[in-house]
Amino acid sequence: MDAIIMAGGFGSRLGMGEKPTVELLGKPLISYVIDALEKTPGVGTIYVAVSPATPTTGSVVLGRYNGRVKVINTGGGNYVADMVYAVKNAGITGPVLIMMSDIPLLNPQVIEHIIKEYGTCGTPAMSVFSPIWVCKGLGIRPDTVFNWEGKLIVPSGVNILDGKDVEREQAYVSLVMEDIELALNVNTAADLEKCKDVLLEKSAGQE
Repeated sequence: MDAIIMAGGFGSRLGMGEKPTVELLGKPLISYVIDALEKTPGVGTIYVAVSPATPTTGSVVLGRYNGRVKVINTGGGNYVADMVYAVKNAGITGPVLIMMSDIPLLNPQVIEHIIKEYGTCGTPAMSVFSPIWVCKGLGIRPDTVFNWEGKLIVPSGVNILDGKDVEREQAYVSLVMEDIELALNVNTAADLEKCKDVLLEKSAGQE
């Protein structure tokens, strides 16, 4: 399954320039996502969709990955329109994994689980959510919350769509996962520090 990382937003809440290139422990945020995708067996070609707001991001990606990751220049300003353009530009007509560039804790195991769940979901699209209690446990105050079967859930920024019908509204199922890797995306400086703490804790635990 091919993957498109959406990296064209302004990142104004973080206030550190182009968010995908903001460094976390010496590594651009977007590289955490790309590296996790590259290590996931079920992922094929990786694309990064940039916009006029993120010109440096494209250069960083091309420089770090030597052409292994493809960059698509979108018009910017509208997430859905940019996503549709990116899918069509990439020529993807099957299922495609769409994700944000600010989920640095993602790992191949989580991504592989999502792909596996999609394979049995029975609908053309699937959206991944985190329970709000996981977010609150991390000290995060989500901007968007949905009521799903009586439970409060938060969009993780990871979706799978049918590429051939990307311009149409697709029936979807909600996949709710309790993994903190999906709950912690970087919108503020506090989020960045929280990611740093989690990564350092994991590193210390592996020593």
